[in-house]
Amino acid sequence: MALSSPVPNSPALRGRFRTRAQDIARWTAAGLRAARGRHWSLTAGAVVLALVLATLALTPWIAPYDPAQQDLTHRLAGPGAEHWLGTDQLGRDVLSRLMYGGRFSVSIAAITLVLCVVVGTVVGAVSARRGGIVDEIVMRTTDLLISIPDVIVALFLIAAFGTGYGMLIAALTIVGWTPFARLMRGLALEINRREYVEAAEALGCSRSFIVFRHVIPNAARPVLSLSFLRFGHKLITVGGLSYLGLGVQPPDSDWGAMLLDAQPYMERVPLLVLVPGAAVFLTALSVTLIGHGMELKRKKSSDVG
Repeated sequence: MALSSPVPNSPALRGRFRTRAQDIARWTAAGLRAARGRHWSLTAGAVVLALVLATLALTPWIAPYDPAQQDLTHRLAGPGAEHWLGTDQLGRDVLSRLMYGGRFSVSIAAITLVLCVVVGTVVGAVSARRGGIVDEIVMRTTDLLISIPDVIVALFLIAAFGTGYGMLIAALTIVGWTPFARLMRGLALEINRREYVEAAEALGCSRSFIVFRHVIPNAARPVLSLSFLRFGHKLITVGGLSYLGLGVQPPDSDWGAMLLDAQPYMERVPLLVLVPGAAVFLTALSVTLIGHGMELKRKKSSDVG
């Protein structure tokens, strides 16, 4: 019996197979050309961030232990076959706590960043569009908030109104929208002078239509680049507040709380401090590299244009 060929014998099927192979080859070549055109920081940051997000997303299925499970007979144990990163002062698996804690840290930073982008973008665009006293009030408010460190304002709000996820996100949003508002205002002032905006005004379009249809979409790329650059700042701020005891509250934990718990034992078991610290550093660095690469690509495109 003759062996069957892996390529279909029908001319129509062979043609379809050949067309599909050519499409795959063309898409692969296009992807390689695009990868060569990207800055190395964009590629490196995307790879690291993808690994971090995939690990955090799969944590409930791949974490070796319950992060709250205690084993006092194996307190402060070093790395081994049972506990790859050792255990903490209560015998809890460090790797499991790192993975579950990362879900809190990254999710809170991401939610806060999205709210800051939305609020800052809308406020900046509306401020530039309306001008006058509205623009003056918005700019003076941003100047005031920018002049005060974010952590100080967040500490005051959390101390005054209490701790918790909602309060933490609200405090970081109140102090974090200003950079996006200033960037959006500058971009909107330039966009408002373009011909398609003047044409929309001549047609009688409302201010809100012009803002959401023309101004914000045409300023999306710079705002997106700034968002990636600011994510690391948000992640570190979340960790800092948790380290001060004003972030995630027990029995939950995040990377900042892990640093706080490990501080008394850092000389005896340095790994307890190094592991969450490295997690914060690598995650913040990966997103910052993506933002840096996007900004360089945008500037390069502007120079070519």
